[in-house]
Parts: sequence; C-alpha cells; structure tokens
Amino acid sequence: MSDIKTEPKVPGAREAARGDGSGDEGGRTQIADGVVAKIAGMAAREIGGVHAMGGGTARAVGAVRDAVTGGGDTGSVSRGVTVEVGERQAAVDIDLVVEYGAAIPDLAASVRRNVATAVGRMTGLEVTEINIRVDDIHLPDDDQGDDTGDSGPRVQ
Repeated sequence: MSDIKTEPKVPGAREAARGDGSGDEGGRTQIADGVVAKIAGMAAREIGGVHAMGGGTARAVGAVRDAVTGGGDTGSVSRGVTVEVGERQAAVDIDLVVEYGAAIPDLAASVRRNVATAVGRMTGLEVTEINIRVDDIHLPDDDQGDDTGDSGPRVQ
C-alpha cells in the first residue's frame, strides 16, 4: 500500500493567465509588454541600492520629456526596462544605476528575485531570464552639484 495522498488540483495563476481555453469561461488573456515592463520597473526600484533606472541617454531624454509634459511618472516607471512577452513566458532586461557602496552581485540577485516574483504573481507568466546591466554608480557627492561652499567669485 502507498501512503501517497492525492489532492484535487486547484488552478493557479499561470493556468488562469494562459487563457488556453481549458477553463469554463473560455477566452484569452493578453498582457501587453508595457504592463510587464511597469511591474518589473516597480519591483526593481523596491530594492535598496537601486538609485535610478535606465542608461544616461534614457535618463536625460526622460528628464526632458518629464519637464515638457509636466513630470508624469507613467514613462519613468518603465524607464530602463525592456521586456519580451510570449504566451506563457517573459524575458526582462534592466538597466540600473546603483548607489555607491552597494554590492553589485547581491543587488542584482535581489532585483532578479523581486522582479521574477512580482511578474509571476501579477501576470502568471514564467520569467525565463532577467538580464541586468549596471550603467553607472551614483556617488554621494553627485547630489551636491558644483557648490564648493564659497558663494563669492574666485577672482576679482
């Protein structure tokens, strides 16, 4: 005799999101690339040590666009995130700027884990890969600008 116990299968998020017609409701659910990009962007930003998203050019263009359009954050959420979405899987590419002092391998592992969890939970898609590119390191004195503390002219 076997002690194996079988339980009835409860459909999970993956089966529901697939929309393969196996459910009673029928139909199909499609998830746009932009939706997955926003989820991935928000999940990546939740990790401490991530200063900004996107390469230098993307951040500069985004800052100009935000200034012209009034600073809406719809584009900035997915800035630095590129996704490829299939029927059951997604691949994510993320460009990061990290805070100085953060251990990049640990940070990348945390970002991967958080993005995969968030995308999987919200969409039911299997995340096949998350490629992370560190474009820059944010230094503590980068926020202070060129102010040297002396407000007077250097020469007279």
